[in-house]
Amino acid sequence: MLHDLTALEQGDAVRRGEVSPLDLVEHYAGRADDVGAFITTTHDRAREHARALTESGRPTDAGPLWGVPTGIKDLHPTAGVRTTFGSAAYDDFVPEQSDALVLSVEAAGMPSLGKTNTPEFGSPCYTEPDVAPPAVTPWDRSRTAGGSSGGAGAAVAAGLLPVAPGSDGGGSIRIPASCCGLVGLKPTRGRVSGAPTYGDPVGLATAGTLARTVRDAAALLDVLAGRRVGDPYWAPPPSGTFLDACDREPGRLRVARFVTPVIADVEVHPASVAAWEDASVLLASLGHDVEDVPVPIPPEAVADFETCWAVPTALSPAPPGREDRLRPLTRWLGGLGHAVSGPELGLAIGRLRQHAAAALTALAAYDIVLTPTLAAPPAPVGALRDDADPARDFAAQKAFTPWTSAWNVTGMPAVSLPLHWTDDGLPVGVMLAARPAEEELLLGLAAQVEQASPWADRRPPGW
Repeated sequence: MLHDLTALEQGDAVRRGEVSPLDLVEHYAGRADDVGAFITTTHDRAREHARALTESGRPTDAGPLWGVPTGIKDLHPTAGVRTTFGSAAYDDFVPEQSDALVLSVEAAGMPSLGKTNTPEFGSPCYTEPDVAPPAVTPWDRSRTAGGSSGGAGAAVAAGLLPVAPGSDGGGSIRIPASCCGLVGLKPTRGRVSGAPTYGDPVGLATAGTLARTVRDAAALLDVLAGRRVGDPYWAPPPSGTFLDACDREPGRLRVARFVTPVIADVEVHPASVAAWEDASVLLASLGHDVEDVPVPIPPEAVADFETCWAVPTALSPAPPGREDRLRPLTRWLGGLGHAVSGPELGLAIGRLRQHAAAALTALAAYDIVLTPTLAAPPAPVGALRDDADPARDFAAQKAFTPWTSAWNVTGMPAVSLPLHWTDDGLPVGVMLAARPAEEELLLGLAAQVEQASPWADRRPPGW
């Protein structure tokens, strides 16, 4: 079946003329979504794009994913397509302008089959919006796909898309990657443009990729990456393509590791510890030096992060007259954000940058940092959400994701790899992070790990 092929294999089949972009669109459009992957489907629009690609012919500078379908997370405005931001308050909103990510995907010749599921404004680490069914992991459809890129993760893991972009402000790519048994890559701050809205004034969030293999994730990053005129900051350009970086031997690396949670005092599930320990053994067997280090970010950074998380939520209001359609968690976080004064926000951003600088200094001698991705395997749907007590909901999210946001604070690139499965078949990710702007090294190591302990042939039920 076509969906058995990796995204790069599908792109190569298009290049050789064995299948057309329309063949791929029709194949994926015909697959049933029983994992809550999409909020809105755009199959006819994808068909039109695929036909236009065939009529115009393959450009001489086409990338390896030309003609390969994907989907767009429903946080990214897409001209002429309903974009809800995961919120019932925007259930009929149709933008007139697409953002830079959408334009990059379209320019790369990748037809979009729809808007992938996301929670309201991308805030929670689970994907249970009021405008669509919950996104669930295909490994156990009673459990969450994670969030906020849960729809993208569910789609790729269930074979509904070959590869998909996501976005990540506190772990929102890596969390669904762990829950769905995927590669989830959050790049360096400034690697992918936030044009034209630049909606994150703090600098925590970035777009990235979800894929079944490291090489697929790297190839999609090549599509998304790049500076746009007007960007307030940007990462230095890579030495080549990110896909080529997967074929470079990383050399002998110094790997720092810690398992103590960063943002919550929580007991880590044995499966997450086992995944971390097994990854440490694997890295050592590959010739890398693995060393225990103290947690590089202090507990007092948590309050500053929460301030910098709540204020952007307050900047995402409902249209007038639709405030009652917002979820309790959103209203609670927005209330916290509105209570923060301008000077308080400025001080919190400054302190967060100081914490980041201290962490980067403490880790400067190391090439890679290893932690678990999540504190536990995928949670049952509804287990984290608590509309009656949003504060408890938020605390449960922190306990589930006590490491991921650290690398949003520092701006470091980080990837979750599906290296472990529980005895009952649930995926458990481990997370590798590298120095800022060192995605090439991170991808080289991730590809080395994948070659030593491959996972792409694993198939969830219903594949």
